[in-house]
Amino acid sequence: MRVKLDENLPAELLDDLRAAGHDPDGLAEEGLTGAPDDVILERVRREERVLLTMDKGIEDVRAYPPERYAGIVLFRPSSAGRGATLAFVRRHLPLLVEHDLAGRLLVITDRSARFR
Repeated sequence: MRVKLDENLPAELLDDLRAAGHDPDGLAEEGLTGAPDDVILERVRREERVLLTMDKGIEDVRAYPPERYAGIVLFRPSSAGRGATLAFVRRHLPLLVEHDLAGRLLVITDRSARFR
């Protein structure tokens, strides 16, 4: 799976995704740190990559209709902090290959994983 890692997720996830056989890249690697959401989403759309993010603004389906993208995954951990975020995302990475993400927004919380 071709994946784009948002800057708000730990960079170690790039190695995890590569080890799992995915093709990830990150916004930080591309010099897009701090870029507006519309710039990021246009890049993701053009590259046909699934966006992994914690940016709640991207959950606005009116502004960013999921059907325009290869997939958007919004992680919503209940605990803050880098270590907690890394553990949360690592625990839920297997969900990415269990579902067809194309044209869908997947919101993952501690209690559920739901499509919007």
